[in-house]
Formats: sequence, C-alpha cells, structure tokens
Amino acid sequence: MMKRLFLLGIAAMLLSTNTFSWACTGITLTAKDGSKIVARTIEWGGSDLNSQYVIVPRGYQQQSFIPGGEQTGLKFTARYGYVGLAVEQKEFIAEGLNEAGLSAGLFYFPGYGQYEAYNPTHQATSIADLQLVAWILGSFSTIDEAVKGLKTVHVVSIDPRASTVHWRMTDVSGRQVVLEIVGGQLNFYENKLGVLTNSPGFEWQITNLNNYINLYPGTTDTKSFGDITLSSFGAGSGFIGLPGDITPPSRFVRAAFYQTTAPEQNDAIGAVTQSFHILNNFDIPIGAEFLAGQTPTDIPSATQWTSSADVTHRVLYYRTMYNSAIRSFDLKSIDFGRVKYQVQPLDVNKQQPIQTISIK
Repeated sequence: MMKRLFLLGIAAMLLSTNTFSWACTGITLTAKDGSKIVARTIEWGGSDLNSQYVIVPRGYQQQSFIPGGEQTGLKFTARYGYVGLAVEQKEFIAEGLNEAGLSAGLFYFPGYGQYEAYNPTHQATSIADLQLVAWILGSFSTIDEAVKGLKTVHVVSIDPRASTVHWRMTDVSGRQVVLEIVGGQLNFYENKLGVLTNSPGFEWQITNLNNYINLYPGTTDTKSFGDITLSSFGAGSGFIGLPGDITPPSRFVRAAFYQTTAPEQNDAIGAVTQSFHILNNFDIPIGAEFLAGQTPTDIPSATQWTSSADVTHRVLYYRTMYNSAIRSFDLKSIDFGRVKYQVQPLDVNKQQPIQTISIK
C-alpha cells in the first residue's frame, strides 16, 4: 500500500506542469581518440528528487508497475549488469550505462508524447515509462537490439494523466537514437547531432536550428556605417542572438552551438571534463522557474544532478547540486556476475564541501 501511494505521489509530481517542471539538456562529444561521451542534466524545482545510484547485477529480476500502482506488469531479468541514476525511488532509472556500453536516459516530454492506452490483456508485456530505461539497460547491448525489443512491449504511464517522457539511447559505435511515442506509435529518430532537451518533438527542434543559421563562433569584423566605424564590444559577438532563456527550444539551440564549437579533446577524460563545463551553462537557478516569492522549496538548484557517460571505456560520472565534485563508477571494475544489487543516495551529506586553504 505504501508503494502504491509513493507511486501516485510521483505521478502527481509529473502532473504539476503549470507550476514547475522537469527540464533536461543532453549533449554528445567525441574525443580525438574516438571515445564517445554522452552527458546530460536533470532538473526539478519542486522538491529534492531523492536521487540514488543503483547497481544492478546480471540476473536481477524486476517487475513493472501498471496504472494504479500494482507491480504486476512485465517481468524482466537483467542480461547485462548496469549502473543507474534513479529519481524518487530505485525502480525509476532516469539515466544509466550498462557493461556492454549501452547508455540510456529519459527526458521530460510534456504535451507532445502520447502512449497507448493501458490494456489489461497486455499486462504481461506492459512496462511503465519510468522503468523503461532499466529494462533497456538490462536487456540490450546495441541500438539495433533495443529498437527490435521495444517493438515487443507496451509502454504505459503509471497514471494516465501524467505527462510523458522521451528517451535517448547511445551504444559503443556512437550511434544515438531518440524514441518518442506519439499517438501510441513508436517513433525512432537518428540523432546525428547528439543534442536533446524536452518539448516540442525532436524533428521540430532540429528544424528550428535553421532559424539560427546566422550565428557563428568568434567575434564579428569591424564594419563601416557611412563615416563611422562600428566594432564589437568584446569577444563572442558572432553568437549575438543565441537564446539564453531556459525553455527547451532555447536550451536545444544553445547546447547545439556550444557542443559543435567546442574544441575536440584528446581523450575521454578531456571530453568528460569538457562535457561538465559545457553543461555548467544549463544549470537552472532555483528561483528562475517561479514567480517572485513563490519558490516552493529550499534546495540549492533546480538542476539536481549532471551526469556524463564514457560509453567507450564504460565509466559513468556524476555531480550534484549539493556537491560539485565529480564522482565516477568504472563498470569494468565491477563483477556484475557476483556484485549484489544495491542502492545508495547520490549524496550522503547534502552540503557542498569547502576546502580551507591553510596559509603558514
């Protein structure tokens, strides 16, 4: 009964789109040595998401929730071990990486997605949208396998009133696919750009980039206006017109330009570090999403955590709103055939560590 109430609380949170919302920004980088890095933020300004990391061994069995909160949907067993970053409760993996190098994550997608209606006759093959990442990570090693497998299940919402999500998957080849479910139909998009945010749909976001074809990195040249000469006030004037607000279309455009103009790093560590620096630009201050005086909770940031996955070397990195230090899981060092299933909070101490410099 407590489990059901907890789930309905999650659905209620997802219903609160007019007051505060999830926001996610994803980018993709490739290093000179061929290393593939996928990074993202996750935002929620309404409360602390109780974020946890989850270590899932091979052979671990789970079962999906269905509408109403009963855990009687699809049964699935992990073929591959993985590390996931969960929100609110351990079953809801929002981002993760498996031992085969497949990365998967969900991104909020309100107002545009539409899952098929839950049909009790499909109960055994129905999986909750918030558990789809866990199923993908445990079941597949490549995009092709995942796409084929996704056509055999029915993705449903725990609460049909709740807003939808869409998904990003990346494998060791560097291929990346976005899944959006609209009108009950699965739509797969090859994401050659490697950027993803939220609504509207992925194809619209790509088309919208054409509105910013005039932007370029660097500084504009001096120009003459009649008898006077005009020059830039400072570096970066080629990007004047780049949208700076926190809406999903603006974040998509900004992420696309920051990602594509970033200098290519030599190796994976360089690219991972660069991904965190780029995503610094997408941290959302907690007060920015609300009318003055209506901030509902006392948390440091609406950007609750940022992750970066090195799919080539199987390393998952993260940092949080409470601690800017980058922490990592080296999946190659984990024996997923013997490790026990475990769940731990992303932050043991919810306080930014500050190091005092001693002067003698």
